Amino acid sequence: MQTITVEEVKKRQQAGEQLNLLDVREPDEYAEFNIGGKLIPLGNIQSMQIDDLEEWKEQEIIVHCRSGKRSMIACHFLEAMGFTNTKNLEGGMLEWQAQPGPVK
Repeated sequence: MQTITVEEVKKRQQAGEQLNLLDVREPDEYAEFNIGGKLIPLGNIQSMQIDDLEEWKEQEIIVHCRSGKRSMIACHFLEAMGFTNTKNLEGGMLEWQAQPGPVK
């Protein structure tokens, strides 16, 4: 697992890059605020309910949650299931909202 900063993700989005964003928070957290990522809560990943992610298996996946802890766990689980390029968003949505710049 690698890490990626909020600043780097925002720059890449601004440049028009299509990113594979995976939100591992709960549906109520996602409804409150999200950046357009695919929502698959951590519990689903831990129970291997990841059919929606198979197309991303060999691609970069930027995993995020509220603070970065659940997403780190999700990255480890995904790597154990054969995903080759997971990146944990440092600081999660708390850091995202604290950083200036366009918010999706």
